[in-house]
Parts: sequence; C-alpha cells; structure tokens
Amino acid sequence: SAYVDYVIIFFMLAAGTNFSLHYRFLKKEFKSYIKNNEWRLLVFLIGSSTLLIGVHTFSQQYSNAGMAFRKTLFQVTSICTTTGFTTADFQQWAFSSQFILLILMFCGGCAGSTGGGIKIIRLYILIKFVIAEIRHLMHPKAVIPVRVGNVVIPRDTVRNILGFLALLTGLFIGGVIVMTILGLDLVSAFAAVAATLNNVGPGLGSVGPTDNYAHIPLIGKWVLSFFMLAGRLEVYTVLILLAPSFWKKS
Repeated sequence: SAYVDYVIIFFMLAAGTNFSLHYRFLKKEFKSYIKNNEWRLLVFLIGSSTLLIGVHTFSQQYSNAGMAFRKTLFQVTSICTTTGFTTADFQQWAFSSQFILLILMFCGGCAGSTGGGIKIIRLYILIKFVIAEIRHLMHPKAVIPVRVGNVVIPRDTVRNILGFLALLTGLFIGGVIVMTILGLDLVSAFAAVAATLNNVGPGLGSVGPTDNYAHIPLIGKWVLSFFMLAGRLEVYTVLILLAPSFWKKS
C-alpha cells in the first residue's frame, strides 16, 4: 500500500542519514538536518533523481502520477541509501532511468549512517575540491581552501579521498573485466560489480530486481563476495588486511 511504502521510504532515508544528526534532533536541535551540507546533498540527489526518472515512469510505465512518484521515490531512495528493497521492476524503465540508478549505486548514504557506497560527504568534498581548483587556476596566487561549512578540510584528507576513489575505480574496472570474461554482458557486468561493491543488492541486466546472481560462475561469485566485503569494510581496510607486512611481527 501507499502508506507502507512511504513509511519504508522514511526509514530508509533515516538509515541513510548521519546518526549524529538524529541525536542532535533528539536534543531539540531541530534545524540540524537543514544546516548539514551532506544531508542537503543527499536529499537533493534523491529529489532530483526522482523528478528525472518520474517523468519517464509516468509517461511510459504508470498512468497514475501518484503511483509513478511513489514507485520512483521508493527505488531511488532504496538504491541511493543502499537498502536494496524493490517494489518495481526498474529493469523495464527507460535506459536513461536505469543509468541514473546505476550512478546512484555509487553515491551511498551519509557518513555515520548504515549506508554503503562512496558516501555523500566524500562526493561533497570532491565537488568543493574541483571548484577550488578551478578558482585557483583563475587566480593562481590566491589561497583557496576546501571548506565544508565553516570547517577547512586538510589537504591530507582530500588526498585520502582521491586515493580512495582511485582504488574504488580500479577495483570496479577490474571487476567488470573479470565479469565480462566469465560471460556476462556489459550491462550485467557493470551492474553486478556496482551493486556488490556498494552493497546495493539488485542490479541491472541478468542481475536485475527480478533476477539473482545464481547463474554467475563460481569464480565470479568469489570475486563479487570479495567486493561486498571491500565495500562494506571500506577498501583501505581490506587492502591493509591483505598486505603481507601487516601480518609480520614487528
């Protein structure tokens, strides 16, 4: 029912929000959500994606605008917060809608939430970093720090984020190559790696919302299982555990 869907949407958004904001809200800081840049970006991503996809679902899938909005909002929130619930076969939606959902798989929830993915705060800092670099090219002698609100982000933190994204990109590309070698089509390979690396669950193609991963060869299952662990524990943590020097006695 619509009531159940909206209740689940609310709790998916709550689970994808930094839990420190919930604590501050309970402390009667009622504007804590609105003041938080990361949460505002999360809501913007969900809202704008729902609007873009909703136009297609209303014109192609559902004759009722209310149902189109609800189904779209549910799937967008579920994938963006890496909850993994489905109430519609988005495999039947327009290709552009599926592409947006694929991008959202990488976004994830806020830092300090139950969500997987890159995390919204990393994306926010990356956006601010790109803007700062563009401004620095325009004004070479200017000192332009990367800020999140009133907090100046250290260069080491930015470098750490860039390194994390580089590792994630490398794992993603490597995973797609392995999946295609094992016989998956390109869409299924992209979606399978994205869905497991970001702990989303359902993907596209042969691993879509009405399908599963049973048909993937054994080696592929091991690779995707590693990606699920790497995505959940953060890539750096897993690579440190795999480093031989970590296990050597000092």
